[in-house]
Amino acid sequence: MSATSSKETLGFQAEVKQLLQLMIHSLYSNKDIFLRELISNASDAADKLRFEALSDAALFENDPELKIRIAFDRDARTLTISDNGIGMSRQEVIDHIGTIAKSGTREFFSQLSGDQKKDAALIGQFGVGFYSAFIVADRVTLTTRRAGLTAEHGVRWESEGAGDYTLETVEKAQRGTEIVLHLREDEDEFLSDWKIKSVVRTYSDHITLPIVMKKTEWKDGVETPTDEDETVNKASALWARAKKDISEDEYQEFYKHVAHDFEPPLAWSHNRVEGKQEYISLLYVPSHAPFDLYDREKRHGIKLYVRRVFIMDDAEQLMPQYLRFVRGVIDSADLPLNVSREILQSSRDIDAIKNGSVKKVLGLLEDMAENQPEKYVEFWKEFGKVMKEGPAEDFANKDKIAGLLRFASTHTDTDAQVVSLKDYVGRMKEGQTAIYYITADSFAAARHSPHLEIFRKKGIEVLLLSDRVDEWLTGNLHEFHGKPLKSVAKGGLDLGALEDEAEKTAQKEAEESMKPLVERIKSTLGERVKDVRVTHRLTDSPACLVTGEGDMSANLERLLKAAGQAAPTVKPTLEINPTHALVTRLDSESDEDRFKDWANLLFEQALLAEGGQLDDPASFVRRLNGLLAMLPG
Repeated sequence: MSATSSKETLGFQAEVKQLLQLMIHSLYSNKDIFLRELISNASDAADKLRFEALSDAALFENDPELKIRIAFDRDARTLTISDNGIGMSRQEVIDHIGTIAKSGTREFFSQLSGDQKKDAALIGQFGVGFYSAFIVADRVTLTTRRAGLTAEHGVRWESEGAGDYTLETVEKAQRGTEIVLHLREDEDEFLSDWKIKSVVRTYSDHITLPIVMKKTEWKDGVETPTDEDETVNKASALWARAKKDISEDEYQEFYKHVAHDFEPPLAWSHNRVEGKQEYISLLYVPSHAPFDLYDREKRHGIKLYVRRVFIMDDAEQLMPQYLRFVRGVIDSADLPLNVSREILQSSRDIDAIKNGSVKKVLGLLEDMAENQPEKYVEFWKEFGKVMKEGPAEDFANKDKIAGLLRFASTHTDTDAQVVSLKDYVGRMKEGQTAIYYITADSFAAARHSPHLEIFRKKGIEVLLLSDRVDEWLTGNLHEFHGKPLKSVAKGGLDLGALEDEAEKTAQKEAEESMKPLVERIKSTLGERVKDVRVTHRLTDSPACLVTGEGDMSANLERLLKAAGQAAPTVKPTLEINPTHALVTRLDSESDEDRFKDWANLLFEQALLAEGGQLDDPASFVRRLNGLLAMLPG
């Protein structure tokens, strides 16, 4: 190789400079990770070449045997990792190494904790594993050529991990990438055959490509490389092996490779399906949410293979949106090798694989919830909100998903989402026909809502829903095991058999005696309300607002408007508590102006109690001050 153009010096993107400082100064105790990351990148490069070569076999350039090679040179103090994968063009080098082309870069740095173990866990997840080379090297030289380009289009990138890097065009006869690490003074252990093989077998044994090194022999007390190659790893598709032949450690290391995660998974499911469709799936549930779980351009976690040949990363057609956190591989025996995303979108075979895989994941979660409840609590904290998207998206599995949902409720009266619908139904009062819930924009607002007063008095459990997705969930999940889900803030309240005859009689008498006051308030509030009526859902508050049974809830209306979406304004019904002192005081008020102030105040405080906003706060304050001024000194 010889340089064919002068060197160009370019500056790193600001985030890369930060990242390099992290690698050099913070992650020293986790230094073995660099080799795993570079091998993983080389494996990905080979997968990409295989896929592109399906439609252009010339990319193999008469060298179809893909492999990763590791070599060390004690005299030069270098460690070299090379592959004959897809390689990179000059622009790709700039895009992938000079910058971090990830929407989550800011999140990456915001999540750094200073804890070396935790920070190391973020590296692969954010697609920045290449820079881990600087943990052990004070200079890194990368030489690459993209498959399909001629030898003179080689590119050499070099940096000492400071503020800049050099780039030059070089001759490179072989396609692929070679990375030379110029090791720091105190990194002699990586100039050892035993150490390198030990790291490879620990972290990269599952890589499907052969990882090749020169055999060594001892001469005069010195370990010396020979001319004979040996394959260091098993170099077989782990998912294709029998479950009994795979250790727990191997499953975990494979997960870390496929998910670019440094933490072990929470659970996994390995299945071989035979019959109409033949495929193998190895699917993992991570132990923590990826940084881009709520990113619109989020990546999906399933790699698709056909007969051990990599086809595509992030195959979104193989897993529904609400399970987008699942990582793993699906290897089909039936799909065409040149399968494209368009074919995936309209393929019955893909639908069958997807349906089967979803059932396996849901079954895995059901087993975890039943037999490892503490582990399921961990899962729910990380992924509960996306699981709540499930009933709307996956009608076929709605009942299974509903059984996996967890909520806060008045039974525990804490914000911990640990109550299942099955738990709730098991605790229902005799004569109770519905599962009651309330939605609000915060747990405190839900817990202290006046709508709960009669339910607390009677000991009836209510689910307290305060995640944004809960409005979407309750709009699509209407019943569980034959019990309807009913909002305590919608429609007229009919507790049926949960009320005795004496209570029903008292309610009718109150409605009758309060008719004149109800009409008077209704006339005063005019267009602000749909209706005014006497309530029996309140015990301590003077009034509350409810919406119609089929209307959008006030909370959903606020969420839509906050998101800039058009939402119809729903007029609420004002319900008044006939036994409250403020209401009886209002009933006896003869001064018409004062009555108007107090009636509006009653409405406005009910609006505030449910998390609403006042159109005219100044008038509310004036009315409140007027009321306070009337109190005896």
